Amino acid sequence: MLSFEPLTPLSFLDRAAQAHGGRIAVVDGDRSYTYAELRDRCQRLAGSLAQLAHGEPVAVLAPNTRLALEVHFAVPWAGSPLVMINTRLAAPEIGYILEHSGAVVLVVDRSLLDLATQALETMTTPPLVVIDDAGDPEGYESLVASGTPTAVLPQDELTLLSLNYTSGTTGKPKGVMYHHRGAYLQALAMLGHTKMDTTSAYLWTLPLFHCNGWCFPWAVTAAAATHVCLPKVEPDVIWNLIGAHGVTHMSGAPAVLSSMLESPQALSKRDAGPIQFLTGGAAPSPALLGAAENVHIEVMQAYGLTETHGPAVVCVPGPGWQALDAADRASLQARQGVPSYLGVRLRVLDDDYADVPADGMSTGEVCLRGNTMMLGYLNDDDATAAAAPDGWFRTGDLAVMHPDGYVEMKDRKKDVIISGGENITSIEVEQALATHPAVQEVAVVGVPDGRWGEVPVAHVVLRVGHEATEHELIDHVRERLARYKAPKRIIFGPLPRTSTGKIQKFVLRASHLEQAPC
Repeated sequence: MLSFEPLTPLSFLDRAAQAHGGRIAVVDGDRSYTYAELRDRCQRLAGSLAQLAHGEPVAVLAPNTRLALEVHFAVPWAGSPLVMINTRLAAPEIGYILEHSGAVVLVVDRSLLDLATQALETMTTPPLVVIDDAGDPEGYESLVASGTPTAVLPQDELTLLSLNYTSGTTGKPKGVMYHHRGAYLQALAMLGHTKMDTTSAYLWTLPLFHCNGWCFPWAVTAAAATHVCLPKVEPDVIWNLIGAHGVTHMSGAPAVLSSMLESPQALSKRDAGPIQFLTGGAAPSPALLGAAENVHIEVMQAYGLTETHGPAVVCVPGPGWQALDAADRASLQARQGVPSYLGVRLRVLDDDYADVPADGMSTGEVCLRGNTMMLGYLNDDDATAAAAPDGWFRTGDLAVMHPDGYVEMKDRKKDVIISGGENITSIEVEQALATHPAVQEVAVVGVPDGRWGEVPVAHVVLRVGHEATEHELIDHVRERLARYKAPKRIIFGPLPRTSTGKIQKFVLRASHLEQAPC
């Protein structure tokens, strides 16, 4: 080969600073930085972190601020893997991730310092803590100001870039290993599907700890578009930022879009150009799609997993869809779609590992292959081997293939509840409830919810001679897990079983379908 350069998403910031150095890169409250300034800040921070981490993982606990964006370049430029931590987790969960990842530095936003402190108290060997506090002489901004510009580039594009933790479907969360090549290609895929350019402004309604913000920190930068930070999702604030900064693109769970559309400002503030909203986690309802269309928000559905660097399937509008009536168009838009750009392959396989007919009725497991698949699970060779035994990643999700080539999800093999874009495993909620002395048996299922997509509901059998109230059990879970993982309802009574004694969760789910959303 005459010439070869390992792919890395870090190159996007170098190029943006060179070609569009004077453009506004980041808006964070009353602060803003150009692309030239952003590169300088990230490389100086990289220099400081390189002296602290020495190539070991650096974890970050922060909302969607300029800090959470900058570390996506600074930490890899320091030669360290990035570990973005879900800010909604409970302290013991955060402590586990810090321990498992081997993070030697934790960068934490001041607003989350109490949570971080509680997490560190659960650890035997806590990492060095860097606080984003203007008054701290050893804080984040001091590291930015004092660092020697550093930009370590990978010699191998399959070098570990970041660690993203799953929701722990079969127990403890797994550390999914992302690589430079996968993130580079995923960013370009998102750029291609959204058609962002230098005139675009991307509002950060999607948490940056979700699959590295689905790789949009790098995609937006590749376009030399403007990042508009949003530390907390509040509908009125969102509309104000849309008006102030000419926002053109957003991503997130349907719950975010729903909250926007319920705001009184939804109509009064929509006097700018159209907005594209890329959503995933749960299919948006036809009613939600119609309401979004009325205020010129174009919704595009996507499907992916932590293991696939985010969206691997995107519902690209087909020819003739726009001519359909609203209901028919919405039903098509709610499907998950076709493989993303840049080499993702998709099959829907039956129990004999044969492709199901493309008839829209035959169900099989979605299997994926391509350059945006993970390297594997950190320190878990068995789980890695089981995930893709023949090179095809088994998603655990069931779907049908339609005659037009579009895939539509029907169910999940894994008992994962997707609520407001957050993954909740029924197992972890069941385990938390089972620690209560009054609980004999428990089964947790996801129940449809108009706002959140799904919410967890627990079916509980109490021990003979014991009592417990619904509020008591919900509080019991909240003390052990993130608040959003706690059941929204507790239903007391016997559990349906098969002839072999296994709990029939499908019967429990069916019992909720004719009830009003909780």
